[in-house]
Amino acid sequence: MIRRTILSFLIVVLVPYSSLFANIPVSEKSKALASYIENNYALLKTTGPKPEYELFKKGLIGYLNLKKQNKLSESGLLTLIDFRMSSNKKRLWIIDLKTHEVLYHTLVAHGRNSGNEFAKKFSNVPNSNTSSLGFYVTGETYSGKHGLSLRLDGVEAGFNNNARDRAIVMHGANYVDKSFTKNYGRLGRSFGCPSIPMGLREEIIPLIAEKSCLFIYYPDNEYLQNSNLINEEVAYEAIHSVSYLL
Repeated sequence: MIRRTILSFLIVVLVPYSSLFANIPVSEKSKALASYIENNYALLKTTGPKPEYELFKKGLIGYLNLKKQNKLSESGLLTLIDFRMSSNKKRLWIIDLKTHEVLYHTLVAHGRNSGNEFAKKFSNVPNSNTSSLGFYVTGETYSGKHGLSLRLDGVEAGFNNNARDRAIVMHGANYVDKSFTKNYGRLGRSFGCPSIPMGLREEIIPLIAEKSCLFIYYPDNEYLQNSNLINEEVAYEAIHSVSYLL
């Protein structure tokens, strides 16, 4: 009896902590994750509109999954781009998950072959001049033909993993400006890069460089059905290792 008790104790102690989550029903994990995301969304501090909840939810799930894979720095920064919105609207948010603050909310361009005012078509193919959906890990800064720019590494095979080879980067552009929309009825478009206002490039690009998370979202069925980074069960296990999120 004593030997059996000792054996049972050792089994419990030696089981890896992460495997204990396997004993929690999937429905309970989903509820816990949903509550976790809702709490963090409610805490967002901003002087303007928040990102839409579904965008924030998927962005945070992907962020957690990338953290679990040790692909992100400890900056706690999450950049969200909502391509469901008109290019004439501010559809990029940079969030500090540590302080729950929206640091920037601004315009962002999409690729010229993704659509006119609205982005509707996406591709991972070189020379397609389209935007690519999914999660990116930011890379290094450099000075190019657009001045200070930021390399992006797409981390979703089939959706954006050709980003670096396609020279899909974040850079400033004069066509990302309200004055452009007044003349043309829409924002200017890029060759696929998430271009930002020229006046903000010196602030935003160094801030989010070097392994922060960027998520470009559109409810594309193929993406939603095949992306591994919006896996909720894996994200649930990661929440216990990110101390600055509640």
